[in-house]
Amino acid sequence: MRAPVPAFPYRLIATDLDGTLLRSDESVSQRTREALAAATAAGAAHIVVTGRAVPWTRHILDDLGYQGLAVCGQGAQVYDAGEHRLLTSVTLDRQLAGVALAKIEAEVGPLYLAASRDGLDGEVLVGPGYAVTGALPATPFTDASDLWTAPLNKIYIQHPTLTDDELTEVAHQAAGGFVTVTMAGEGIVELLPLGLSKATGLSLAARRLGLKAVDTLAFGDMPNDIPMFAWSARGVAMANAHEELKAVANEVTSSNEEDGIAVVLERLLA
Repeated sequence: MRAPVPAFPYRLIATDLDGTLLRSDESVSQRTREALAAATAAGAAHIVVTGRAVPWTRHILDDLGYQGLAVCGQGAQVYDAGEHRLLTSVTLDRQLAGVALAKIEAEVGPLYLAASRDGLDGEVLVGPGYAVTGALPATPFTDASDLWTAPLNKIYIQHPTLTDDELTEVAHQAAGGFVTVTMAGEGIVELLPLGLSKATGLSLAARRLGLKAVDTLAFGDMPNDIPMFAWSARGVAMANAHEELKAVANEVTSSNEEDGIAVVLERLLA
């Protein structure tokens, strides 16, 4: 007689991608895959919650065989991976974004810019000087007016001398009344629709599954995961996480390279 599958104490597992679920080579370890499979077999749903927009996320989900909902674009998009369908999408007010950029540049001088266009196949436009992390597809532009010709989910900003933390702080002080400013990774400071966060998209996705914040265990590594932790019942930061996220986490696990998600899930399943 087969032993019963143990119940999992959370009905929803929310995982960031970069620096959390993914290793540095963008793979997911076999151990982590098995731990997530065991947790879902025990009754939990798994939702990927990433700052990447759908076009930069879809190939990873397909490789994982992921069929569920994913929250993409820093909460802007809820995506049905099984049906390859965008369920919801929030766009950035381009006029407010232009004002926000002007206010930030008035404080720190010219910025290097990139932008994510809305939609399943939205391009990421990259301007002169902007350094894209990894080998993700991007379309170069030289005329800044090209940024504003189609709906956007977000704008990325970099500065030639300021650190990510410094740029995030200046941008928030200068333009926080017009846009949400968040840091999603090394060299990734973003301007989003005002009030948008990963918690926004996660709450929408959870509602579609009939689940709530009290049901949710969240994993992350960067300050953009702070709202998701605040919304969830429990937040687990990776060992490689930014100190701001560790400060608000309920626990710190091993790094993304050392199966930090699996460590926690295996303990909860034991």
